Amino acid sequence: MDPQWAGGRPRLISADDEQVIVATATTRPTTLGKPFTRWSLRKLADHLSHDLARRIRIGRERLRQILREHGITFQRTRTWKESADPDFDTKLDRIEEVTSRFPKRCFAFDQFGPLSIRPHHGLGWAPRTHPDRLPATYTRTHGIRYFHGCYSPVDDQLWGVMRRRKGGDHGLAALKSIRAARPDGAPIYVIMDNLSANKTPKIRRWAERNNVELCLTPTYASWANPIEAQFGPLRTFTMSNSHHPNHTVLARTTQAYLRWRNANARHPDVLAAQRKERARIRSERQQRWGRPRAA
Repeated sequence: MDPQWAGGRPRLISADDEQVIVATATTRPTTLGKPFTRWSLRKLADHLSHDLARRIRIGRERLRQILREHGITFQRTRTWKESADPDFDTKLDRIEEVTSRFPKRCFAFDQFGPLSIRPHHGLGWAPRTHPDRLPATYTRTHGIRYFHGCYSPVDDQLWGVMRRRKGGDHGLAALKSIRAARPDGAPIYVIMDNLSANKTPKIRRWAERNNVELCLTPTYASWANPIEAQFGPLRTFTMSNSHHPNHTVLARTTQAYLRWRNANARHPDVLAAQRKERARIRSERQQRWGRPRAA
């Protein structure tokens, strides 16, 4: 009448077994000699029950619960590019230096595009099961445009124009507008990518004469440019959920948004869109631009 044990079925999966399950789930099946690239719950449970090293018999539902308890979920694979630029560290160090030592003299420039005239999917309020619909287009005769944007981090101001192409003459015009923002003749620093149109001999000669230093980002390191986070809100608020009839209307809408954005630079929606874009273009969180923080 006084048993020495509590009621219920004894536990069959120990803590060590759970560690084996987690380690197996996070290991590629090809490493274990299986002819597929990912585990399903059924395949993983079958492999565990036939593993000669440590046989674990477990159902699919309990297997799913154990993986969830250890923070293992079914996720989409992501890719990343490693820069082969021999001056990778030197360029990142220079960008970090100018943004920290000369914030009032530092600017960013980049091209956003190509932008075409077509319906763009997006989000908006609508009755349930009756979303807004945009007309599909199969013949697109308007061509493409590029937004040439300039950004001042210390003032948090963004400006730019639409161009038909990415050329050295257009890049030079953008640099002249940046130079006009600081007309005192003192040195300014412009962060831009390694596009050939951004470093033509004509641009380099003009920059040398006008006391402008071009701080080029390394290859495959666009996240080092402060303006990259500004293109996310631009896409969200002017391109998403839109169907502009032509590039003239698109350019007019873009300029209207820029005027609103510069007057409301600290708006919560703008800041949230910037954080989302920053997280998209680089994996390191809590980092605005420049060199990633050490682990």
